[in-house]
Amino acid sequence: MINPIKVFETPNDLAKIGIAGIMSPKPTATRKEIEVKTATSLGRPLKGEFNLILNQAFPEVRIWQQRGKITTIGQVKAVIAENLIKTYDKGKIRALDGLSLDVEEGTVLGVLGPNGAGKTTTVRILATLLTPDSGRASVAGIDVIKNPGKVREVIGLSGQYAAVDETLTGWDNLTMFSRLYHLSPAASKKRADELLEQFSLTDAAKRPIKTYSGGMRRRLDLAASLIVKPKILFLDEPTTGLDPRGRIEMWEVIQGLVKDGTTLLLTTQYLEEADQLADEIAVIDHGKVIARGTSDQLKKEVGGERLEIVAEAKDLKQVAEIVGKVSGGKVLVEEGSRQVSAPVTTGSRALIEAVRSLDDLGIHPLDIALKRPSLDDVFIALTGHVAEENKPEEGEVKSRRGRRK
Repeated sequence: MINPIKVFETPNDLAKIGIAGIMSPKPTATRKEIEVKTATSLGRPLKGEFNLILNQAFPEVRIWQQRGKITTIGQVKAVIAENLIKTYDKGKIRALDGLSLDVEEGTVLGVLGPNGAGKTTTVRILATLLTPDSGRASVAGIDVIKNPGKVREVIGLSGQYAAVDETLTGWDNLTMFSRLYHLSPAASKKRADELLEQFSLTDAAKRPIKTYSGGMRRRLDLAASLIVKPKILFLDEPTTGLDPRGRIEMWEVIQGLVKDGTTLLLTTQYLEEADQLADEIAVIDHGKVIARGTSDQLKKEVGGERLEIVAEAKDLKQVAEIVGKVSGGKVLVEEGSRQVSAPVTTGSRALIEAVRSLDDLGIHPLDIALKRPSLDDVFIALTGHVAEENKPEEGEVKSRRGRRK
């Protein structure tokens, strides 16, 4: 990955790092030769001492040139979506409403949202399976709309449901997919064996898929998306329908891919999953990104930590007074659960102060804790509803209507 704000003293220094084909002279190339190659690739001559060169393979990396000194600004974006709009039913259903996001190379972006928020529509556009009504999208610097074939050469896609043939064995499925990717028979068999071992499916390789558990099917489907070792992988709710054990196994597989340098865009409606896997999280609702940041950054937006105390019913009034003094904020008393809580800004100091005050009054709490907001709290605060709200994706509604006709 190209480091931001890194200055190269001469154009030859840029040539040494081999930036994406727009400039590929040997380190001994002269400045004039570099300028000629650059001018040719951009289709125009270079004029003046200060020129902006747009890297064609990675358009989001900008290179400024002034008197032989070259500076790169920004990092490589593996995936970019700008102002995507997608509607169905003659514009009545707006699946995407100006959605914009990007994913840095070698990172994981978790796209979090309820069913129907536009997650699957976004993935299908980036994977060249849908065309947006308007907006721009690129993957690995390749325009998704203008060059869909080239995009497919560098991506892998695992959808919400395992796309495997249940009548075939796991090994047969992988060799079939490998042949569809134009691998030779020998290479197809070798790749199938490698993937079965990587995903702990070797023992079940010769069994029909219909005998596989849900977790095994999902792992095989993910394996099929990795046949050509894609640089960028789209995972659309990869653990939907899995039991807790299957979900944890899938997380381990995904974490292994990240360690190997794969760039991931992961959609999910499971808050814990986004917290576990993603470097950054983009929260989307009604076809728009409504918040983005790391898990910790999003949690801070909700209002920091909360002091929570569970006590006997007879002590609730006094506990509420103590919490109010410690917090200085609004105190919430839930008589049914006998819990008193309030936001605090001093962290553990507030907890210690509350414990001392309780001890002075001879009150022994049943439970006391300082809790940070969860992603569940973040999502409810941002959207007004829970992440698991069951609403069909707009694109699915459209496709179902099409099948009825």
